Amino acid sequence: MTDAAPKGFEQTTAYVKAPARDSIGDQQDVAGLVENILADVRARGDAAVRDYSVKFDRADVDVFEVSMADREAAVAELDPQTRADTEFAIDNVRRFAEAQLATILPLEVEPLPGLHLGHRVIPIDRVGCYVPGGRFPLLSAPIMTIVPGKVAGCREVVACLPPNAHRAMIAGCHLSGADRIFRIGGAQAIAAMAFGTESVPQVNKIVGPGNAFVNEAKRQVFGPVGIDQLAGPSEIFVLADASGDPRLIATDLLAQAEHDVRTRVGLITTDRAVAEQTAAEVTRQLETLETAGIAGQSWADYGEIVLCADEAAMIAYSDHVAAEHLQVHTRDAHGLAARLRNYGSLFIGENASVVYSDKTVGTNHTLPTMGAGRYTGGLWVGSYVKIATHQWLDDEAVLKVGPPASRQSASEGLDGHMKAAQVRVDRLHQAATA
Repeated sequence: MTDAAPKGFEQTTAYVKAPARDSIGDQQDVAGLVENILADVRARGDAAVRDYSVKFDRADVDVFEVSMADREAAVAELDPQTRADTEFAIDNVRRFAEAQLATILPLEVEPLPGLHLGHRVIPIDRVGCYVPGGRFPLLSAPIMTIVPGKVAGCREVVACLPPNAHRAMIAGCHLSGADRIFRIGGAQAIAAMAFGTESVPQVNKIVGPGNAFVNEAKRQVFGPVGIDQLAGPSEIFVLADASGDPRLIATDLLAQAEHDVRTRVGLITTDRAVAEQTAAEVTRQLETLETAGIAGQSWADYGEIVLCADEAAMIAYSDHVAAEHLQVHTRDAHGLAARLRNYGSLFIGENASVVYSDKTVGTNHTLPTMGAGRYTGGLWVGSYVKIATHQWLDDEAVLKVGPPASRQSASEGLDGHMKAAQVRVDRLHQAATA
């Protein structure tokens, strides 16, 4: 590791290994292939989906949709403790989503006499949830995308998962409340949900993480359908002062690093001893970690330790990174947390491990990466509803807003606008003098 001062953060000493990333450039090599897949599925529907399932997943699927009997069988095959833990997580995610939904209220106001403005909270009609297969059966994945959609009141929640995904994933989709489940993966799944096929209904919005092909497909279909976000590899940063426990910090960093060899993991600290001891702890723990082949490469290629001169510099650097997962291990964790602005989800104090959110506490783990935390939060129940405005005007309001609207339209050279604004005013004046 070598010392470096990141531009704009002169009060930091950074031990940086992570290369620069962006959501488009990282996927330039797959963009052309994805474009062809999308066009083919749009033109040939199920036939194209079947061809790509054979080509990429080595799965020749006759019927894409999972039958109710097969869904129930997959649930029955679950280990009883696994099912209980899954339902525990589902209940927590549901309760938190319900609490969030309760804060999204319809609105009716009268800012001027007779001028009535408002909005309604309308569930999106049909959403599509991409459920990644991954190296392991990630039972939390369907919970995070399907449950909020059901809480929001979407008429139909469709789930797609790779045809070779573990059967426990089908059980997870079923228990989470998916209305329909399809064994389709990759870019072809995104295409099928975006455009519709003979088997798969066209959805209004697609949510859920995936690999580079899934991410690029979501980027390319955006417009005709909505998407939640462009999610890159996972990220975790820990903010720590001299009170930080290097052993605990290293454990949490490696827990995320085992997700993918491109996971970005980092420590931002004001204490040199914590920085050095954490680096040593990572090396020590990798010796016995069963997933060291993944986590070790992630640490070697994308690990980062930043030593800051003071707390202000630590906050500035953290807000610049805008980490997907941000843990705060300081003496006054709540006080520091209140000063942070850019992150996907915040974990305050040593007890709040990212792993708990990943699995069971109830907050959503589908979060912004690659700096997107500077302008957006993660997936939540609000992602599944539309806030649609409305208005109506009594006669007295027309006499207030009509004349300035007419004059403004005339000044812009919009004669039709001017006449539409003025005709109602003139009609009211005529009625008053009749």
